[in-house]
Amino acid sequence: MSLLNDVHMQLILQVKTAYKNHNPLSDQLLSALNFVQQRPLLQAFDLVDRKNVTRVTCPAGRTVFQVCGSSGKLYTCFASSNFCSCPAYVFSVLKKKDVSMCKHVLAVELSCATGSCRDLSVSDEELTQMLLSNLATT
Repeated sequence: MSLLNDVHMQLILQVKTAYKNHNPLSDQLLSALNFVQQRPLLQAFDLVDRKNVTRVTCPAGRTVFQVCGSSGKLYTCFASSNFCSCPAYVFSVLKKKDVSMCKHVLAVELSCATGSCRDLSVSDEELTQMLLSNLATT
């Protein structure tokens, strides 16, 4: 799985470079991303296009991401661990292990790479409450 993660990270870097240089994503890059990620890729790009990813930061330096899913429900993602509070993460990533990440985590990576992530600053207490309320519903 480590080799696959390395390939994935290289592809995300290529996405970031393409957007930084104002170049379109090549068919070859999109094909490689699709091969590595399979099912969640198109859904993740849809979330990015809709600007459904928000980076939430607090004064203590903590950062989490909230992704508004296709159903309108907010999911909390920790990009550093590829964790998401959605049911697909538990079922497809942890139990079945048929994908390496859910569409929400992939959308976080893509939105950060493309600079399309919205930013929200909250207090430490607000972030704690946000996490408690969002993670309690999973």
